[in-house]
Amino acid sequence: MNERIDQASKLIQASPSDIYAAFTTANALEKWLPPQDMTANVTAFDFRKGGGYQMRLTYTVPEHTGGKTSEHSDEVDVRFIKLIPNKRIEQGVSFLSDKKEFTGEMEMTWLFDETENGTNVTVECRNVPEGIRPEDHKVGLTSSLENLAAFVEQSR
Repeated sequence: MNERIDQASKLIQASPSDIYAAFTTANALEKWLPPQDMTANVTAFDFRKGGGYQMRLTYTVPEHTGGKTSEHSDEVDVRFIKLIPNKRIEQGVSFLSDKKEFTGEMEMTWLFDETENGTNVTVECRNVPEGIRPEDHKVGLTSSLENLAAFVEQSR
């Protein structure tokens, strides 16, 4: 692990409570969290401080660069460190991988700041595994934020 910090932000036309709710069920996470060209399957879910979830992300395109867990997938074990309704979600994210460059726990914080025009959502990742290239991570984080916006805006 290294001290690298990756982040992305997006103004979403929804309330902080609508956005926070998108994190509270496995079904919702499966719909919006996977970046472009991936699908998700949540295999365990417990939304509470100290709880967490396990998710398998599968690549849908053959020309990807290889997964962290297998050639076609990434598996993550996520624990909820802090939950402040409608404000902040802090997570510890571990990739299930035999590859050294993906080991350790990445800290992922989601912040929801209400504005006049909606909610500014920022995702910040600390201690990003060395195997995740910054440019790929930026694309993935931005894609998840776009998906989150579409999910909550159409749910209203």
